[in-house]
Amino acid sequence: QVQLVESGGGSVQAGGSLRLSCAASGFTVGINYMGWFRQAPGKEREGVAAFNRGGGTVFYGDSLKGRFTISRDNGNYHLQLNSLKPEDTAMYYCAAKMGFGGSLNPVTYKHWGQGTQVTVSS
Repeated sequence: QVQLVESGGGSVQAGGSLRLSCAASGFTVGINYMGWFRQAPGKEREGVAAFNRGGGTVFYGDSLKGRFTISRDNGNYHLQLNSLKPEDTAMYYCAAKMGFGGSLNPVTYKHWGQGTQVTVSS
């Protein structure tokens, strides 16, 4: 079993920054991708960024690249959020998957954290 715990969410004003972190524990052998997703009220869960553990390749959702950066540090996965906008307000989730492909498709991820709330005010 894989356990994922997110931290770092909070409330900021537009233009501000936050750094989210995901701590992975348990049986992580075979995990190929670590991803960050977000879901705003009334909207579908959206792929934000993903990190391929084997080759280090990163993927970003459309229009998010340039403001958000995913990184790895000693087994923890971080999501740096810069130039935040009110429309970035959502619950942000860390997730892990073993398969290949669909790096930003939430349906392909099996393991999920509880989420951390990001609220951006104008």
